[in-house]
This record gives sequence, structure tokens and C-alpha cells, in this order.
Amino acid sequence: MSVEKRLAYSIVQFLRDQTHCGSLNSDEQESLEVAIQCLETTFKISSSDCNLEAPQPLREMFLNSLLKNDIVSLQETSPSPEDIERAEQLKNEGNNHMKEENYSCAVECYTKAIHLDQRNAVYYCNRAAAHSKLGNYTEATGDCERAIAIDPTYSKAYGRMGLALTSMSKYPEAITYFKKALVLDPENETYKSNLKVAEQKNKEASSSTAAGLGFDMASLINNPAFIRMMSNAVGGPAAGVGGMSDISSLIEAGQQFAQQIQQQNPELIEQLRNHIRSRSFSGSAEEHS
Repeated sequence: MSVEKRLAYSIVQFLRDQTHCGSLNSDEQESLEVAIQCLETTFKISSSDCNLEAPQPLREMFLNSLLKNDIVSLQETSPSPEDIERAEQLKNEGNNHMKEENYSCAVECYTKAIHLDQRNAVYYCNRAAAHSKLGNYTEATGDCERAIAIDPTYSKAYGRMGLALTSMSKYPEAITYFKKALVLDPENETYKSNLKVAEQKNKEASSSTAAGLGFDMASLINNPAFIRMMSNAVGGPAAGVGGMSDISSLIEAGQQFAQQIQQQNPELIEQLRNHIRSRSFSGSAEEHS
């Protein structure tokens, strides 16, 4: 297993996560999908190659690498006892603002506490909670990542990261962080509940995508308009008194049926065409896999 393949797989995972973030327009979305296909083709990898998955997502590894230098410098410059005491006071003020739902004020208090003592993971994690309440999920994930970099055993930071990612509809990543939180705190019922929610939303998102690409034949067969058109085509005057007794009659009825559908329900014809095209493409992909 080459390092290059594992790196390419991590990059593809990152790009695929970006396609689900909901902030891209159609052109940007298409560009990312093309980039993913190019990387998968070049490095001969696919999303099913789970053996290539790295222990951490690429974004997390990148940020942890950047934060290491910050942490080293923080360790070299310790805050004074007075700064530590004042930072704790600001944290408590921020907590009170959270209880009163003054989330912007809470962010300000936690930020001031961080300026006084940048080594405390709790301050970053609390600010992440305030950011999440304000809908600033990108800022929340950034604070959680910094808290985790300072204290990798801080389960609450993983849990709050999971919540922010769930709000961003990044369900696979959220599931990963909730599971990490549970490894550190196995009896925490909140983490268990949030993990179930993320797993359910991930399942619904996958089902919704599949349903959007599928074709509901049962609905077609039970569609009243479809049944009426079938009856007219087979049992109508054009079928003849003796019914379809030869091949030419069958072909004629089929042509009549197709024309009636085209006239009365052109959307149905287009749906059938798209279904046939997608099935053909799927078959080709399987042959070349």
C-alpha cells in the first residue's frame, strides 16, 4: 500500500465532504466531482477502498500540524497567576451569558479569557458551543479542533465538534467524532443520543440521494393514468374485434400506447429514458470496475 495512494484517498475524501457542505454552486460542485474522478482514475482508487483510510480526516491532520507550533510557543510563555485567575472569571461570566442565551456576549467573554490563557482547552470548547448557538459552525469546528490539539483526551470537544458537523450536514465526520467522544466517555448518554441522530440523518441523506436517482416502477403500474392508457391501447377500437391476434396488431398497439403516453404525459417518457440511460451507465461502470 503506497503512501501516495493513501494521501490521494484522503484528498478525495476531503473533496467529497466539500460537495456535501451545501455552500457550492452547480459549476463548483461539478468541478469538484470531476477532480474526484480524475484522482480516482489516476491513482486507481475508489470510495470502497476502506483499507486506505487514514486514522484522521485530512482537514484534522492539517490543522493539528499547524497548531503544534502554536502549542509549543504557548508552553514556552506561561500566563501569570493573575491572568489565569482573571481568565477563569471571564469564563464564568461567559457561562452565565450562555444560561441567559446571550451568546454573542458569551463569545466575547471566552475570547477575552483565551487572550489571557491560550493553553486552556475549556475556553475554546466553551466558545465553540457559543458559536454553534449563533450558527457559526465553521468557527465552532475551528475552536473544537484547537481544544483537541491542546487536550486530545477532552471528550466534550469531540462531542461539540460532532454537533457542529451535524448542523453542517457532514454526517460521516460527525459520526466519527461522536464515536471518539464515546471512547473517552463510554457512559455519556448525550453522546450516544447524538450519535444515533447523526447515523439516522446520514441514512436518510443516503436514502434520499438513492431515491432521487431511482425509478419507481410500482408507482407507474398503479398510476390511474397509466392504467387508463393501457386499457385504451389494448382494449380500444384500434385493437380490433378479435383482439391482438398477430404480431402486427401487437406492434400497432404498442406504437399507439407509446404515442398516447408521449402526448398525455411527456414527463413520464423522459423519466423512462433517464432510467434506461442510468441503468446502461451503471452496467458499464460495473464491467470496468
